[in-house]
Amino acid sequence: MNKKRTVYCVVPARTGSSRLPGKVLKPLAGKPSLLRQIDRLLQAKTIDKIIVATTTEKRDDAIVDLVKDYHPKVSAARGSEIDVTDRFYQALLEYKPDVVLRITGDCPLIDPEVVDLVVNEYLRFNGDYVANTLKERTYPRGLDTEAFSFEILEKLWKDLKTEEEREHVTLFIRRNTDLFKCKNIKNPVDYSFHRWTLDEPGDYTLLNTIFEELQDKNPQFRMKDVIELFEKRPELIKINQDVEQKNPHY
Repeated sequence: MNKKRTVYCVVPARTGSSRLPGKVLKPLAGKPSLLRQIDRLLQAKTIDKIIVATTTEKRDDAIVDLVKDYHPKVSAARGSEIDVTDRFYQALLEYKPDVVLRITGDCPLIDPEVVDLVVNEYLRFNGDYVANTLKERTYPRGLDTEAFSFEILEKLWKDLKTEEEREHVTLFIRRNTDLFKCKNIKNPVDYSFHRWTLDEPGDYTLLNTIFEELQDKNPQFRMKDVIELFEKRPELIKINQDVEQKNPHY
């Protein structure tokens, strides 16, 4: 019988965002954004553990305090603010999981079914890297999910040289797909024009509206439910349509 492969999700999060300081602590329908994201990740069937990887900066004590004792599957780790690759690696070194998930801490609408889809495809694929944003984006921005092995992470940790690459962890893979066995997951319908990530005041207004509309009615609402809300209220897309994406590679 095949041994189940361990899947650890790392969520890099910090309070020092330049555009929207403290964004991960901002309430969405009364609960901090980071906890909204963790709640949704806990609904994924494939994830064994969630590690919130924050920095050693004093201001990020608030993140550690927030997730402490929140759930048995959730813990915090601390590391370099700038070298996020090292922060990832050190957070996982004790565990060396079979599968590493990278889901950034500004994605409170992350869909657990999409996460499971990416993980299961990675397990079938027997390659180096599977994502739903590689070369072609078809999912809303904010549902970004990447899966790779701890061995790949260790290689990146040893080999990456530039500050930009070390900050974005998987950027080297995305820029050099010829060096890795990669696969992109596409949604049947292109929803890439939707922006559901938390980076600007307009993003916050939109996300808070979505959670206030949907959370109480269905705590396990999914991407399709948000899409249906937009179909009923098309004016919602205007709330953050002028926000410029900070990192064009993502």
